[in-house]
Amino acid sequence: MRFRLTDDQHALRDGLRAALARRFDADALRAAVAGTEGEGTGRRGVGGGGAEREGAGPREGGGGAEAGRADGPPRLDRALWRALGDLGFFALRMPEADGGVGLGLPEAVLLFEEAGRALLPGPLVATHLAAGAVPGAATGETVVAAVDGGLVEWLGEADVVRGDTTGAVPLRSLDPLTPLHRVPAGRAAPDPVAVLLTAAEQLGTAGRVCALAAQHARAREQFGRPVGAFQAVAHLCAGILVRAETARAAVYAAAVTADPADIAAARILADEAAVRGARDCLQVHGGMGFTWESEVHLHLKRAWVRTQRAGGVTESEEALAAALAAESA
Repeated sequence: MRFRLTDDQHALRDGLRAALARRFDADALRAAVAGTEGEGTGRRGVGGGGAEREGAGPREGGGGAEAGRADGPPRLDRALWRALGDLGFFALRMPEADGGVGLGLPEAVLLFEEAGRALLPGPLVATHLAAGAVPGAATGETVVAAVDGGLVEWLGEADVVRGDTTGAVPLRSLDPLTPLHRVPAGRAAPDPVAVLLTAAEQLGTAGRVCALAAQHARAREQFGRPVGAFQAVAHLCAGILVRAETARAAVYAAAVTADPADIAAARILADEAAVRGARDCLQVHGGMGFTWESEVHLHLKRAWVRTQRAGGVTESEEALAAALAAESA
């Protein structure tokens, strides 16, 4: 089976990439991270009080997760969120008769891959899944978060939170642009679409760090030659590329079949491609990759946080193992 994108799919992907380049480029990413910086590790409460909750009790825990050197929590860019709504990001899979775009999972995967590539912050998956069910979610007027296992992303900035957040307490998040809360609610079975869209975001990170590693290996020189000419660096770059393209084939295939086993396999491969790719990209960059001016370490931190979403890789491994066992029975 071949998975060549159609002209319309190319245009959809390129359109969002161009829009994000205008609205959330590397400078905007650094500005967003700088907006969370401070001298301490304490956090002030996230603004925008009184979020609605489906089956939730009153807000507890103060709001806003700790994020390393940050003193103020990240704030969601509401204008950017509405712009995503105008582009059809959230309403992409809604029927046209209901005001949506009327496309499917393959197109959603392409857009979420671009979001992962740009490190776009916010509860993208939760709001996308809420389109059509929560008023304003499809247009970006309403920010929707969701209880995911024992975690909630962007609780303080959400207008609506799906799930019970009673007893939520802030956590110190590795990613400065993903505030986290832990909730005591039991773990529910993850939505397969949420698993696939998370895999698509991981694929975006895998592709981006591959490009960053190759770019640095060509430009950085040591001993009078590009560092990419040295075998150790070349092998790192090759490994990043192989894992990214393997994950791409799996994610695109799962978007076409929507089979739970295919989605589980795609999640496993995408998590590995994102985390290992970002780590190897850091290795290629050396100490420069750890500086706050670089985006490489941000990709690794976001990839680590995403591995905890939608049941985590363990749930996907168990689902895939069960499917394989059923086939061989």
